[in-house]
Amino acid sequence: MARIDLDHIRHAYGPNPKSPRDYALREVNHIFEDGGAYALLGPSGCGKTTLLNIISGLLHASHGRLLFDGRDVSHTSTQQRNIAQVFQFPVIYDTMTVYDNLAFPLRNRGVPEAEVDRKVRDTLAMIDLADWAKRRARGLTADQKQKISLGRGLVRSDVNAILFDEPLTVIDPHMKWVLRSQLKQLHRRFGYTMVYVTHDQTEALTFAETVVVMYDGEIVQIGTPAELFERPKHTFVGYFIGSPGMNVLPVEIDGGRARLGAQTIALPGAPKSTTGTLELGIRPEHVRLGRDGMPVSITKVEDIGRHKVVRATLEGREVVAIVGEDEEVPAEPKMRFEPRGINLYADSWRIETEA
Repeated sequence: MARIDLDHIRHAYGPNPKSPRDYALREVNHIFEDGGAYALLGPSGCGKTTLLNIISGLLHASHGRLLFDGRDVSHTSTQQRNIAQVFQFPVIYDTMTVYDNLAFPLRNRGVPEAEVDRKVRDTLAMIDLADWAKRRARGLTADQKQKISLGRGLVRSDVNAILFDEPLTVIDPHMKWVLRSQLKQLHRRFGYTMVYVTHDQTEALTFAETVVVMYDGEIVQIGTPAELFERPKHTFVGYFIGSPGMNVLPVEIDGGRARLGAQTIALPGAPKSTTGTLELGIRPEHVRLGRDGMPVSITKVEDIGRHKVVRATLEGREVVAIVGEDEEVPAEPKMRFEPRGINLYADSWRIETEA
């Protein structure tokens, strides 16, 4: 496995890019540590697959350098980089047996047959396909075929990283959970460097140790799932992560208080800067409904079993709250925000507050 350095990487698909809008991938500086499990998370078109293909060598970046363990591989081929890549749709040889699909990359590299047999059998056991070794790949289920794609990466001992490009899209929901759990177990056991592209926050947050959130061609935050949830650095992160996402409200700031229309909201501290367009962000989990606080009008209550999602209007703005399954929604409700759950933003970027 290898440490992967992205050194001022940018990419434009068209010729002669002149402005940031011309770049599908804006400047990215990041390090994937050797043996780490990372997720690239973001909506379609944000640049995550472009970045993955630059790492694999399917694309050569317009600008910047790519280094594996300090060695510049910016212009080397995919084969020279020793990258295993698992795509959204399984790429397998239908006419071969499951065993031969896994053996193929080893035989192609001249590995002795005894070593091929040992590695293939070990890998088949890892991905729970040992009983299917002699079956032809044609006719297998989508999740079994995706396991074969994964196995072809795991069977090689020379790979620098294993890259996953939305590998569970065609898998049914239950098998998604099973395969995701198996990937985590394999990572813990063998320490492969893994980079996993997805637009599904559940996949990203349950698979990765570190999540890289991308938006509009750039990285807007890198952190653990807890950091992304509690302290989103950008309003997009707050909106994109969470179900429902973070409430974002335009406010005016006066010291340790924010004003939303006629209402005043206590802040955890005075912001260090108040320049730019100011907004208050708060997760629905930190919004409280009761008989004290700011008057609101309830517009919708969604009972989803474990809790209720309550949508209300506060000073003409929709605010979403999550309340317990057994909690009562008052007839004349009022709302308050837990100060510890409040984040402040200037021009969409989080600003710190004084203690």
